[in-house]
Amino acid sequence: MSSVDFAPAPNFIKTLISEDLQTNKDEGRVHTRFPPEPNGYLHIGHAKSICLNFGLALEFKGLCNLRFDDTNPSKEDTEYVESIKTDVRWLGFDWEGREYYASDYFQQLYEFALRLIRKGKAYVDDLSAEHIREYRGTLTEPGKESPYRNRSPEENEALFERMRSGEFADGSRVLRAKIDMASPNLNLRDPVMYRMLHAEHHRTGNTWCLYPMYDFAHGQCDSIEGITHSICTLEFEDHRPLYDWFLDELEIAHPQQIEFARLNLSHTVMSKRKLLQLVQEKVVSGWDDPRMPTLSGLRRRGYTPEAIRSFCERIGVAKRDSLVDVALLEYCIREDLNRRAPRVMAVLRPLRLVIDNYPEGRGEELDALNNPEDSSMGTRKVPFSRELFIEEDDFMETPPKKFYRLSPGREVRLRYAYFVKCVGVVKDGSGRVTEVHCTYDPQTKGGDAPDGRKVKATLHWVSATHSMPAEVRLYDHLLSKADPSDEGEGQDFKSFLNPRSLEVLKNCRLEPSLKGAVPSSRFQFERLGYFCVDPGDSSPERMVFNRTVTLKDEWTKIQKTQEKEPAKKESPKTIPEVSPGHPLADLAPIKPEITIDDFSKLDLRVAVVREAGLVPGADKLIKLMLDVGEGRLRQVFAGIRSAYPEPQKLVGKKMMFVANLKPRQMKFGLSEGMILAGSGKSRLAIATFDGDLEPGDKVS
Repeated sequence: MSSVDFAPAPNFIKTLISEDLQTNKDEGRVHTRFPPEPNGYLHIGHAKSICLNFGLALEFKGLCNLRFDDTNPSKEDTEYVESIKTDVRWLGFDWEGREYYASDYFQQLYEFALRLIRKGKAYVDDLSAEHIREYRGTLTEPGKESPYRNRSPEENEALFERMRSGEFADGSRVLRAKIDMASPNLNLRDPVMYRMLHAEHHRTGNTWCLYPMYDFAHGQCDSIEGITHSICTLEFEDHRPLYDWFLDELEIAHPQQIEFARLNLSHTVMSKRKLLQLVQEKVVSGWDDPRMPTLSGLRRRGYTPEAIRSFCERIGVAKRDSLVDVALLEYCIREDLNRRAPRVMAVLRPLRLVIDNYPEGRGEELDALNNPEDSSMGTRKVPFSRELFIEEDDFMETPPKKFYRLSPGREVRLRYAYFVKCVGVVKDGSGRVTEVHCTYDPQTKGGDAPDGRKVKATLHWVSATHSMPAEVRLYDHLLSKADPSDEGEGQDFKSFLNPRSLEVLKNCRLEPSLKGAVPSSRFQFERLGYFCVDPGDSSPERMVFNRTVTLKDEWTKIQKTQEKEPAKKESPKTIPEVSPGHPLADLAPIKPEITIDDFSKLDLRVAVVREAGLVPGADKLIKLMLDVGEGRLRQVFAGIRSAYPEPQKLVGKKMMFVANLKPRQMKFGLSEGMILAGSGKSRLAIATFDGDLEPGDKVS
């Protein structure tokens, strides 16, 4: 079943399955399936479904099938079939030979359709697709019956067999279920079961020229395979009555359809149609472009299956759609690679540094840790010489406040090496610094001064003589907008394409230990982030590295803060004028005013505390595990320890929670939101609710 020990975190689906097992439903069997359509590459949203379906089978000692929903030959291809199998295996799951296709059952599905025709429950309709839509009605108006609805079973059977033999043109006739054109559920208003399509199928060739619709095929395929729990995404909830109707009318084994919320990830799109558009229009280099949310793209970018499984476990399984911040996915890969990625030094934007008092022609090898998180990974030798490369950003001739890196007269530490002090620079004709000159203190080898003096910055470096050239590709979010579904008039998702999603650096320098690094191997470039060897474009003669994810950059954060400071100094907006003598006449607003639009950006929810405890090593923080109605618990660190020295007493309380705050990586873990509290000079109390409010209820 799987090469990993994986089971999804507690969720409502597991609860339902447990209840079924207690009543011995389906003879105590659990049998799930992962049913992708082979019309594109799998993405991170599919990973959630893969982990859920295979994870449930693992936990309940059941089975999980891999079934391809290949009922639309015009969009499907064996390339997609093979890529899907590769991705499922890469994630660590194994279908153990239970590889099936909807096309395996075409004859059986055809006979099911004949059974419904003979029962008077299906008919051949000559209406065009446009007229079928017109006749269906609206949410507020019932549909109209087709003039062909009352054909006899005999006539319908004869026509359906002629459709099977290919006598009719595409779109000229369909087979529809005869249910209820006045049903409040539009899916029950005589849905189409089969359509004509003269197209070559990737497995059956030209054997068939009519193909079943998904709504007709997937429930019957579930039944044929003995599936017990058919796990679907939430958009199929309204289709469940139709799923049940077909199975009941056919009087065959009846699996239970259960729906869960699909994964929506910020700063990208999850529609295969839109992803295909990006590929076809060459906005990206292909399905495996590292900016794509596809599993092949994430794999090429350096993501690990362990990180993706951890992400899927953390986001949980819910009944309500939500947008998950990509920061959580980035946290998961950082957490994984921090434990196992070897550390190396690389300089992406080289600036030459010459140590004037270091002997010419001399060189030495310094010991460097491969991973401070794992001593068993040992050490390596790094060559050091008189001429080095450092990052351009690590030097400023006229540094601003709080810049602690190298500048004239300032001393810094070179990682694993010595203290160096800047004594001069060389500039080109345009005034750009091309070379930094320093002196070093031989007594500081290893990074510590015998006299106890301290420096405020440690820089990474590579030897100019020994380093190797490489191309490095810096990837960022595909889209600049967090939620591309929030489109304005005249916009589509491509309006939000991030122009800085890829930056290619051609003249990077890497320490020589990276020579011969195998494709897809992963490293932490110290102080820069996590990178992997590109499996497609890299070669021993031309090394190419992809940035998987950045590290936290405190200086960048400081810079952004400084850039915002002038705006903070603007005069606060005044309150509306009031007449002289009015109590409000002499008052100014406590803070600059905001509009209702500003306030509406906050997603305030009811959160219930399920777990609470102290945070070792933190005097002000407590750790809360909050239920926000998502099917999982959110971890939040709150600075309220002074008011709640016994945090376990908060368990069960309902509090006000900011649900759309970007997760923050703190020393003690990821904080996924914020609770609201009132504070005074010596008072602090969280904002709580009474009454029947449920976790996840909207606060307004």
